[in-house]
Amino acid sequence: MPWHASLDLTYQRADGRTTLQHRHSGPLRILKSLYPEGDAVCHNVIVHPPGGLVGGDALDISVRVDGGAHGLLSTPGATRFYRSDGADAAQRVQLELAAEARLEWLPLETIAYPDCVARNELTMEIEPGAECLGWDVCALGLPAAGEPFTRGVLHQQVQWPGVWLERARIDANDARLLDGPVGLAGQRALGTLWLASGTARELAAREALLDAAREVLADADPTVWAGATSPDARLIVLRALAPQVEPLMAVFQRAWARLRALAWGLNTPAPRIWRV
Repeated sequence: MPWHASLDLTYQRADGRTTLQHRHSGPLRILKSLYPEGDAVCHNVIVHPPGGLVGGDALDISVRVDGGAHGLLSTPGATRFYRSDGADAAQRVQLELAAEARLEWLPLETIAYPDCVARNELTMEIEPGAECLGWDVCALGLPAAGEPFTRGVLHQQVQWPGVWLERARIDANDARLLDGPVGLAGQRALGTLWLASGTARELAAREALLDAAREVLADADPTVWAGATSPDARLIVLRALAPQVEPLMAVFQRAWARLRALAWGLNTPAPRIWRV
């Protein structure tokens, strides 16, 4: 029997403290709020107890950040799309940031197992003055465990309507995409990191952020192929490919820390869940 679960989160700020209100349906939960940086930034972890999705399952996550609030969300483990009998499994994420809000969306990777039929979609709405720093990381199969992505389809999408769209249909039978030099070139982990701002940044500020990101990428594991660009005055984007998730995620975590410090003046340890 397919599972359908939903989680609605709202971050609010009052008296200098960001708090979280939430409601859920089905097997999606949010752990207690933590404040390792003080009252201004509320850290939370989203938990999906079943641990993965099969055909027909759907997860809907909605996050609203009110003006002046700052939320940080992560997960304790990967989102796993398992084998399907033909029906889609879906994860749909909606992020809405009011003016002057901040959100950090930092889940661990999505894994597309052999024979999955999956949709992984994220949509952002960002009002003037708000900023979202986040990433989307995907692993195609588990080659090191003897489970290469030889069958299956993953539909992947990240969008900020009217500003930015990244969309891919990754079919395990598409050798040109998976192994061709203008496709993934044999790499099986891919990721996108973004810093999206509701208000355009001056050119000098964007160049400083890009320079910082490129310094991090230059020191990455040599198996990671990555670049940084600014396709819009409101957007900084890093893209990366790697043979496995671990080196890609390591460079994204360093880039997140560097951009966070430069854009927001926040120099703090990584979320504790990353060290578990």
